[in-house]
Amino acid sequence: QLQLVESGGGLVQPGGSLRLACAASGFTLDSYVVGWFRQAPGKEREGVSSISRTGLFTVYADSVKGRFTISRDNAKNTVYLQMNSLKPEDTANYYCAAKLVTSIFHPGGLAPSEYDSWGQGTQVTVSS
Repeated sequence: QLQLVESGGGLVQPGGSLRLACAASGFTLDSYVVGWFRQAPGKEREGVSSISRTGLFTVYADSVKGRFTISRDNAKNTVYLQMNSLKPEDTANYYCAAKLVTSIFHPGGLAPSEYDSWGQGTQVTVSS
């Protein structure tokens, strides 16, 4: 059974850092592009970042460029999202999602509708 589990969320002060992890089970993640998404109360789910199968290609939303870094360790079947210089507007429930692709050049993408499998989410709260 294909499963994604997020971890690493929590409460952090503005300017702080968190590292989220997305662990896959029931399948080998190296055949999938992976995206991170977030959803704040009353808002639509938005794409944050995505990463290609080998990690060579990445995509970032303008709102997180220069602050967030996506990476993956296929040997551990895990994708990470390092979040630095966090702002109150980064507060949301963060989800990872995976999409099976054949090309190693596919960068993923930030449209939630393109992804097939989703985790349950981890809450990130940025507040003083």
